[in-house]
Amino acid sequence: MAVVMAAADRAIEGAGSQRRRARAQRLAFLLLAFIAALLAGLGIGAVPISPGEIAHILMARIGLISLDPELTTQSAVLLSIRAPRVVLGMLVGGALSTCGAALQGLFRNPLADPQLIGVSAGAALAAVTVIVFGAGLAAVLPSPLDLSLLPVAAFFGGLIVTLIIQRMARRHGETDVATLLLAGIAVNAIATAGMGLLLFVADDQQLRSITIWMLGSLSGRPWSEVLPALPLILLGVVGLLVLARPLNALMLGEREAFHLGFDVERVKRRMVLLVALATGAAVAVSGIIGFVGLVVPHLVRLLLGADNRLVLPASALTGATLLLLADLAARHVVLPAELPIGILTSLIGGPFFIWLLLTRLRQRNA
Repeated sequence: MAVVMAAADRAIEGAGSQRRRARAQRLAFLLLAFIAALLAGLGIGAVPISPGEIAHILMARIGLISLDPELTTQSAVLLSIRAPRVVLGMLVGGALSTCGAALQGLFRNPLADPQLIGVSAGAALAAVTVIVFGAGLAAVLPSPLDLSLLPVAAFFGGLIVTLIIQRMARRHGETDVATLLLAGIAVNAIATAGMGLLLFVADDQQLRSITIWMLGSLSGRPWSEVLPALPLILLGVVGLLVLARPLNALMLGEREAFHLGFDVERVKRRMVLLVALATGAAVAVSGIIGFVGLVVPHLVRLLLGADNRLVLPASALTGATLLLLADLAARHVVLPAELPIGILTSLIGGPFFIWLLLTRLRQRNA
């Protein structure tokens, strides 16, 4: 009997070790894919820049070496055009994916994404309002405020709407997750109606600007727009990563999480505010980019399992990779024009999600 038990223990330990090795290999693959996408985003374009040239330019930028005069053009393209675009893609993709993974765990709903709690709707309504009515206000603002009026309005629009929804969902000091979800759906509908009215009164140029913003783009974003969003997005993403263990407990149920020693209400409030912070800042500088926050967490869970200590950071990494690759395709698929990145993410995300749903249906029927 003891021999049988010892053999069973060894088999269990071997299976666990095999699963850990498989997860480590998949994480390594995700990291390599991210590095490849990063180098491709920085190097591929009308002015090709090799990985060695990228390293040379970056070392020259921080003063370690002198810049080769033959790389002056490549340096200008890399540092002023591609680098802010690539950094923005990493930030937005990582933020949307991490927020989607967190909300799916919080709501225990595989269809949850950042748009459900009203962040994108509030940001979109504020941005469209600025595009339609902001010309008069921009004329009297100083130049720096004029340039940042749209992203600032979008950020605060998303944050304010999220706070309103969270307040609606609170009863007797507790946040009801189902009410939060339903309130988000209602506010999304109201914001869509408001945007419809604004589209009705907009002129042709405003309609074009609204369409481009609603479809999402990383194009033409200088460092002056990327850098203000960076600390807000990083604060939101890092804050969500810290909440991975409480999120694991919440996925078991609120009562179970409470008995495990977590302050459930505090965790829910923090999570919603961090999602609003990261998503609001991301949407403010990139516009609305769909399906990233919905699809990427599912893909990561297929590869790594349901432990949010792995799912959240891997979602950030995979979301950044996906958006960098989508942006690279958007730059080249309809040259010399540029395709809005939201179209590509929907083209990728829609079929993938249909395949995922069909796969789950087959598994249930098997």
